[in-house]
Amino acid sequence: MSKKIILIVIDGLGDEPIPQLKNKTPLEAAKTPNFDFLAKNGICGLVLPWHEKGKLPTSEDTHFAIFGFDPKKSNPGRGVLEVLGIGEKIKKGDVCFRGNFATVDENLVIIDRRAERIEDTEDLIESLNKIKIKGVKVIVRKAFGHRVGIIFRGKNLSANVSSNDPKKVGVEVLKIKGQKRMVKILEEFLEKARAILETHPKNKERIKEGKLPANYILLRGAGKFKKIKGFKEKYGLKAAFIAGGTLYKGIGKYLGMEEIKVKGANGTIKTNLKGKFLAAKKAIKEYDFVFLHIKACDNLAEDGKFLEKKEFIEKIDQNLKPILNLKNTLIVITGDHSTCSLKKSHCNLPNPILIYGAKKDGCKKFSERECKKGKLGILKQIDLMKKIFTLTKGF
Repeated sequence: MSKKIILIVIDGLGDEPIPQLKNKTPLEAAKTPNFDFLAKNGICGLVLPWHEKGKLPTSEDTHFAIFGFDPKKSNPGRGVLEVLGIGEKIKKGDVCFRGNFATVDENLVIIDRRAERIEDTEDLIESLNKIKIKGVKVIVRKAFGHRVGIIFRGKNLSANVSSNDPKKVGVEVLKIKGQKRMVKILEEFLEKARAILETHPKNKERIKEGKLPANYILLRGAGKFKKIKGFKEKYGLKAAFIAGGTLYKGIGKYLGMEEIKVKGANGTIKTNLKGKFLAAKKAIKEYDFVFLHIKACDNLAEDGKFLEKKEFIEKIDQNLKPILNLKNTLIVITGDHSTCSLKKSHCNLPNPILIYGAKKDGCKKFSERECKKGKLGILKQIDLMKKIFTLTKGF
């Protein structure tokens, strides 16, 4: 392979036109001279996010597809990836979940799926780790923001269970269905967790401050670890990743990429963007492929904060300079899925993509509408890596 690759995935990058932004998307409304330079001197297109029929795209499935791995065969479950990203060891037979601290009322109707995106959850987690269930060890670990990774460890446990998260507010939490014994274990855990959280000093303090209590756990992504062919085995490339969010760290680790840690890279709007780009510039000297993940656009859009999403895109652009003049390197910038700010959710809209360092097609700006005119056309996400490799000349 003659060229190295830096792949930058801006989570939830695409969006729909927003009246308050003069019917532009946050990306279209943003001032992005560095993105635009790369677009003008590269080739552009749109990428259709991978998703199951009738469902919205998920972050984990779209990332597997970006890397050329069939999500149906490769994805071990969100819980496994979250736990790996935290840095916890998974033993054979463990069932892993991703959990959200959430707020519910006395009838288990969801008020906020993320308990106002609570971050200081350490005391709550410490209390949850005291839960005892006969024949099962429960391990709760802090993940990104309001999220936790949970391991259920015991004999003959099943991952064949559904989620209790309806993914919307104003409705009751769902009843978990699936393998009977595992359903009972989860129901016992949730009941004991709720009792602890309802009376926890941290939540009493939050209520006094006018905040919502983190009084419930929404579970999803049940899975068991399974071994798959890694990125290096598949492509013969030495790969590394730079990420703040635990899910994306987990995906990188699961695919056998090496982690490059950056101080202050935390997946929020305050993440150390400059440090991440400088780390990518340094890493590409040693690695063939560097995956750099940036999270906050997705969170901002899910909270309906389209103006802040626009501003964060501008912030990414301002910090991009360290990688603009790299030699013998293909720079690829895209999203995993679009996140629609007005709908406050993931959506099926395509993501723009630019590839710099190979050809030029005359796109004037990095945006959804402009990239639609690009010579890459409309790509299926699962075919993206093949397209990238054809542009490296020599794969």
